[in-house]
Amino acid sequence: MPFKAIFLTRLAACLVMPCVLVGCITLGPNFDAQQATRVPNQPQGWQPPVAHGGDLASLQDWWRQFNDPTLVALIAAAQEQSNTMAQAALRIAQTRALLVGTNAAMLPAVSGSAGVTRGTLQIGGPVALATINQAQVQSSWELDLFGGLARGGEAARARLEAQVANWHDARIAVAADTANLYVNYRACEQFTALAFSDATSRARTAKLTAQLADSGFQSPANAALARASAAEGQGRLVAQRADCDLSVKGMVALTGLVEAELRLRLAPSSTILPKPVMPAVQQVPAQVLSQRPDLAAAERELAAASADIGVREADRFPRLSLLGSIGPLDFSTNALTISATTWSIGPSLTMPIFDSGRRAANLDAAKVAYQAAEVNYRSQARRAVREVEDALIRLNSLASRDTEAEISSKGYRQSLTASEEKFKFGLASILDLEEVRRLSVNADNILASVRRDRVNAMIALYRAVGGGWTATDSLALTGLAQTALKDTTIGNTKP
Repeated sequence: MPFKAIFLTRLAACLVMPCVLVGCITLGPNFDAQQATRVPNQPQGWQPPVAHGGDLASLQDWWRQFNDPTLVALIAAAQEQSNTMAQAALRIAQTRALLVGTNAAMLPAVSGSAGVTRGTLQIGGPVALATINQAQVQSSWELDLFGGLARGGEAARARLEAQVANWHDARIAVAADTANLYVNYRACEQFTALAFSDATSRARTAKLTAQLADSGFQSPANAALARASAAEGQGRLVAQRADCDLSVKGMVALTGLVEAELRLRLAPSSTILPKPVMPAVQQVPAQVLSQRPDLAAAERELAAASADIGVREADRFPRLSLLGSIGPLDFSTNALTISATTWSIGPSLTMPIFDSGRRAANLDAAKVAYQAAEVNYRSQARRAVREVEDALIRLNSLASRDTEAEISSKGYRQSLTASEEKFKFGLASILDLEEVRRLSVNADNILASVRRDRVNAMIALYRAVGGGWTATDSLALTGLAQTALKDTTIGNTKP
């Protein structure tokens, strides 16, 4: 049998036999997701009434249910320009690289070396100059006798999956923030329209009062009061327009669009508040929690912390590595030349003897880190349930308030119209008119605020239940990481 074949046969036998004879084991706890993520006193059902009028699966097309193409386009633009999502994608790429490095530690490593040395040599005679030419291929493989490397791979993969979930969480947050800003802007337009109508009405009243005062039918004090009221209405209109301009600036910063282009997109649906179809949330809290990417990330971090315990436990036990090398050797002096092929193969055992408690401390730290991750998961789970139930309570309350606010607004508006007619014919005083006007303006603003808050509560519920995200909808890890390496922005993102 050729020499190289003999060497490879012996190398393979040395690599396989230790695991056969010793029996490779894996230290550390085996992660049980169902047990580890159990939250004490978890409610079995929602306390407030659940939302109605749809299906939870429709959350995936949630933004299209608003029937507002401008909103969908703004969300897509914001996600493409989001630095938060870009950073999350880069963290995926970084974590994936760490996973590749961790997995590589479990495989054999091969390296090469070459060198030329020249020096003196004396063997029972005169000193001679000698030259040594040597090239070697070296291999090493740490046998994972106690599962430390395998646990390290588990931890790295869990952290990669956590980063992917974090990216989805960032995507949902950007969409919700954009939607909130857009809804607030449309509500601001409604407030502006109400302020403009009110300012116009006040100006007409001030003009009429001034004419009546000049004719002696109204006192100068009433004329002054009417002018003050008109100035108040105009000032409120100016302030409201400024608020809308600030909202536009916020959308420009979030979406990266040019302000002139953004205003053109916003113009066709002016003062129209989106009216989404409300999805049903009938699943029990535990099922809804599985749809939140932030909780999925926390669960994966918990799994990684569990695997880290095994890594630290394995550090306290001996390490067995197989080392081998093969290569040509040329030895030459003035009187002698030798050419040969050298090879070596054998195990190398490293055993911890004394480290002043460092490895034990590392193990204790890993156990504490697991406990901290467990507490963090339970805290986030309880917060998630609260966020869903808070959104449900707000929706239920705002639905009732919407009806009452609409009745109030219509009633005060009718009363204002009647008071204006009475004032024209001298049957009501300016004080009576301004009091009714104040009540009517306040009722109109309350109605607009309730409707704005109701849409924002729907968006909050969308965000609280994880935006329809599920673990099976995650992007491919490799593809997402490669995309992150190519560009720091995520394009073509489904809203």
